[in-house]
Amino acid sequence: MFRYSDERFADLQLLRYQLPGFEQLTFRQKRYIYALSKATLYGRDITFDQFGKYNLRIRKILETVYTNPDINRHTEDFMALEVYLKRIWFSNGIYHHYGCGKFLPGFSEKYLRRVLEEIPVDNLPLREGETLDDLCQELFPVIFDPTVLPKRVNKNDGEDLVMTSACHFYQGVSQHEAETFYQQQKSSYQGDEPPSFGLNSTLVKKDGCLYEDVWRVGGRYSKAIEQIVYWLEQAKYYAENSRQVRIIELLTDYYKTGDLQCFNAYCKEWVSEQEGRIDFVNGFIEVYGDPLALKGSWEGIVEYKDLEATKRTQTISRNAQWFEDHSPINPRFRKRQVKGVTANAICAAMLGGDEYPSTAIGINLPNADWIRAEYGSKSITISNITDAYNKAARGNGFKEEFVIDGETLAMINRYGDVCDDLHTDLHECLGHGSGQLLPGTDPDALKAYGNTIEEARADLFGLYYIADDKLVELGLLPDGEAYKAQYYSYMMNGLLTQLTRIQPGHQIEEAHMRNRALIAHWCLENGNTLSLIKREGKSYLRINDYVSLRQQIAALLAEIQRIKSEGDYEAARELVERYAVKVDPVIHEEILERYKHLNLAPYKGFINPRLVPVRNEQGEMTDIQVDYTEGYAQQMLRYSTEYGTLI
Repeated sequence: MFRYSDERFADLQLLRYQLPGFEQLTFRQKRYIYALSKATLYGRDITFDQFGKYNLRIRKILETVYTNPDINRHTEDFMALEVYLKRIWFSNGIYHHYGCGKFLPGFSEKYLRRVLEEIPVDNLPLREGETLDDLCQELFPVIFDPTVLPKRVNKNDGEDLVMTSACHFYQGVSQHEAETFYQQQKSSYQGDEPPSFGLNSTLVKKDGCLYEDVWRVGGRYSKAIEQIVYWLEQAKYYAENSRQVRIIELLTDYYKTGDLQCFNAYCKEWVSEQEGRIDFVNGFIEVYGDPLALKGSWEGIVEYKDLEATKRTQTISRNAQWFEDHSPINPRFRKRQVKGVTANAICAAMLGGDEYPSTAIGINLPNADWIRAEYGSKSITISNITDAYNKAARGNGFKEEFVIDGETLAMINRYGDVCDDLHTDLHECLGHGSGQLLPGTDPDALKAYGNTIEEARADLFGLYYIADDKLVELGLLPDGEAYKAQYYSYMMNGLLTQLTRIQPGHQIEEAHMRNRALIAHWCLENGNTLSLIKREGKSYLRINDYVSLRQQIAALLAEIQRIKSEGDYEAARELVERYAVKVDPVIHEEILERYKHLNLAPYKGFINPRLVPVRNEQGEMTDIQVDYTEGYAQQMLRYSTEYGTLI
């Protein structure tokens, strides 16, 4: 029996997502999804290693303890170890998946040492010649000492962001050395199709020299990538059309060679394929996990079109030129001709790497600005994921606690879901693909602030247009009042409720949270459209003028686009540091206390369905069924066994 909500621990709740319409797919389509899903799951260990040098070893020793049949599972120490391990599974390492700070265990060094000593040495994940003492000496400071490698991605202004970040993209390299290395590569490039320099490599300093350890077959992560390539090549036999076959061939060529020009060729072909119902993302994609926004974290998602919901996204993409032409930005930053903007609502069939267990609700790719300009972009919104979120949120008391009054609450209940979906569509389908860089502008000019500025740009685009009469005209909103629900929910989140995700005394670190804080605080401080008021000791947002708020959004969008188009690093730094980072400790304490009484988990992620082959008496596959019964720990341990490729 399917249920959306499943397990909860720490600040996390695991949900399930359904695969509606999967049973109506052809057997060939199901086999295509099955093979692509295997390729998606084999990247898991890569993500763990990218997120921290010691993550894989820590996971493996804790899994060894957790599965020891002789351990006493009823002690407080063991239960604390279980929570710690579940958090590691969720975050692909020992750092919080959103805030990037290291989370500390609720058990002691003494306890872990004792339970490891109770395990036969041959069962421990020791390297050749390594003793238990060696393992403890290496890993215990990383696990237990809060001062050792405390943050996966450090974005504190004025610090060496590379040396102070625990992510495993650089070895022995300073921020200045890394920036100089890649700036020299960009400066020496003479062609018209620049690669995404640094995207698929670890930058290493050895004997005073810098070199790239490329992630490819025969290079770093080879054992995992070999399995990914194998299953991608199996998937070719079941592809829906010849272009999908060509896409897989280009991607596997890239994995085999590590050549970023192969990746460019793959991206151009991938963005052009629109005929098939099934699609996938597989590779080193998003750069949020790198403080310099250069290195791509490995991620995977397999998807099939939600045919009904896609009607909405395709309506938006068909009108992409109209939206671009009417954008409230300087005309010289607009695209004269919008090319290849396509959008689909999809159902996720399998999540992997940096998309699992926590996943995005929308994706817009490729990331290279020149490919977007010349070939377009492909956007998806993930309908079965948002459906699971929406169902889990109903009746939990959150809106009742934080929304200012019954009238506003009724408005949000009436329009909220449709506006949330539409804002995601506008953000992904059009926002990221809108505007253009001025000639000669370095796409990486904004450095550590680039991700926040880009997410703010896409959000502002969506916020501006969700209030436009054009959306009512297109039948995407029921009336001209609906947008107010999105404005209220968005600003309330940026000013107040997203603080539930931040630990006391911490600042805002994650790019999407910074983006929302930037927009909301800028609007609060630069006009009279928003107010924070107190009622019976509780803070609430009041929107004084929705029409004027849209004008503010237009003004901020114009400035954010200018910063992006011109590569104005100092202006980006000023905006982010002033509006997006700092947290008011008094309001923060209040919001946390109010949220505590609701007994909710601020973060949610997903358990994947299991795709199970059905075979006849001859062992031939005849169908693929979806199993929703696998538990969280059961799935994570199975993945570690079946898809564990790296030491």
